[in-house]
Amino acid sequence: MEIKRNAFKAYDIRGRVPDELNEEMAYRIGRAYVDIFKAKKVAVGHDIRLSGPAFRNALVRGLTEAGCDVVDIGMCGTEQIYFATAHLKLSGGIMITASHNPQDYNGMKLVREDSRPISGDSGLKEIEEQVVTGEFPPVRDVTSGQVTYADVMQDYVAHLLTYVDHSLLKPLKVVVNAGNGGAGAVIDALEPHLPFEFIKINHDPDGSFPNGVPNPLLIENREATARIVREHGAAIGIAWDGDFDRCFLFDEQGNFIEGYYLVGFLAQAFLRRYAGAKIIYDPRLTWNTIELVEKAGGIPVLSKSGHAFIKERMRKEDAVYGGEMSAHHYFKEFSYCDSGMIPWLLVLEIMCREGKPLSELMRERTACYPVSGEINNTVADARAVIKKIEDKYTPGAVKVERIDGLSVEYEQWRFNVRMSNTEPVLRLNVESRCDSKLMEAKTEELLALIRA
Repeated sequence: MEIKRNAFKAYDIRGRVPDELNEEMAYRIGRAYVDIFKAKKVAVGHDIRLSGPAFRNALVRGLTEAGCDVVDIGMCGTEQIYFATAHLKLSGGIMITASHNPQDYNGMKLVREDSRPISGDSGLKEIEEQVVTGEFPPVRDVTSGQVTYADVMQDYVAHLLTYVDHSLLKPLKVVVNAGNGGAGAVIDALEPHLPFEFIKINHDPDGSFPNGVPNPLLIENREATARIVREHGAAIGIAWDGDFDRCFLFDEQGNFIEGYYLVGFLAQAFLRRYAGAKIIYDPRLTWNTIELVEKAGGIPVLSKSGHAFIKERMRKEDAVYGGEMSAHHYFKEFSYCDSGMIPWLLVLEIMCREGKPLSELMRERTACYPVSGEINNTVADARAVIKKIEDKYTPGAVKVERIDGLSVEYEQWRFNVRMSNTEPVLRLNVESRCDSKLMEAKTEELLALIRA
């Protein structure tokens, strides 16, 4: 079977099955992982995709043939692999998942000890080369690794519950939409420990995705959650992607909450506990986060976007929390990893403590800093377009940064434009200070230039 490079991305492995990613590649990834990282014992899990068990078998064969023991935690979410790797003090972990991609995709997310990410800068390119060439050290004298099975759910749930003060929680109605991904099992395990009334939709795991691919960022997928929130008079709606490392929130009116506003919201929650702590944020949208962190006595620290960069910067700065507008939220006490379960627990605690609906808690921030939302544009030459934007907008700007794409600030508005790592796409984000009309006008202005 032909081995292609297409599935190897900047931060993970992801491709269409079987032409871009297949079982032979999964086997080779296992062999390469052990050779490059000298791993002794590795956690393995898979999401709800139908190809997951076959990929698991091939991966485990590669790992064990190379002499590595495997702890199989079965069907799970990505953050459960992160948890198992750190909690069980393993050499690493591999999660078989394609997250929010279409049904015929699969992939892998890889970590080392302490759940440190493996990306293109930290070993993924070396794995790619071995997988493509098929050249591995001989294993004739290697003792095959052993496979054991572990259920980490109870310990994982116990850890999640440490993030909230149970004495503050009230019996609110909560709509949960697992999108037929893996989040439902965790909700079921949490339910006996929480006072909330969970209204469950698309709850059972089903890799055929009978209700569509679990990607709540798609506008057409949001109404499924919003409608149930309104029908049941729920306090909040929560939806997850397939491997539930991201959660997406809806207020009691069914309005979708942009992930950007949650970064400052959650930062405040941690700064109540850890006075003066550092908070990591990404450059796409920044003003709301910076203002809230500084008001709460924290130190905002800018990082390039992307989970590998955020996690590395958090460790370097000893930051307690990091957030991206893309709904990835990272926690020091969760091995600096991202979780789609911790954020909504924290938000519900804040709602219970403040005694205010989510719409009211968010209203001031969305008015202070209206945003365009991320707008993707397919272009023929992304670098040339960014150069045009740079030539037009940087003269006279108050601040210009190139830590991740191009960020340009004026007194009353700012924008970030950056290239995709994997496709000929420019991603645009615009925000303003208390002036939605200015934000909309500048967004249209930039889009006209990009699309010219």
